[in-house]
Amino acid sequence: MASTFSPAASTQPALPSGLAVFKTIPYAFILPEIFCGTWVWILVAATSVSFPLLQGWVMYVSLSSCLISLLLLISYVFGFHKNSENWKVLDSLYHGATAILYMSAAVLQANATIRSESESVSHLPLYYQLNSAASFFAFITTFLYILHAFSIYYQ
Repeated sequence: MASTFSPAASTQPALPSGLAVFKTIPYAFILPEIFCGTWVWILVAATSVSFPLLQGWVMYVSLSSCLISLLLLISYVFGFHKNSENWKVLDSLYHGATAILYMSAAVLQANATIRSESESVSHLPLYYQLNSAASFFAFITTFLYILHAFSIYYQ
């Protein structure tokens, strides 16, 4: 008697597309990643960028990550993945690498925040407050990228 087991029935769940992307973990993290990353870029740009070497890296990481995450979100919404398992690998590698880059950017932004409080480069307390908010959002964004990377890995 033939077995009723089929390999197609044991495959992993399909990748979401359309509006289901916003309801499925870990793909639902993409929109908050973009939102928080955009705030990092806006807040750093709102300061006078007193430490261009430190904050230049922060702005590069936040802007490039936002744009690539937006492209990834668009590709999921419109179903460009065609339910290929390679997209899970791509997604996991991208979010893992971006989490590492964002961690470096968050630490550099925290350093710029500490330096903006103590040095006479920025006399306004507003710059310290903007730098503090940028540091906060940088660490939140790092956490979101880490959650996304591990969620897709353990899915």
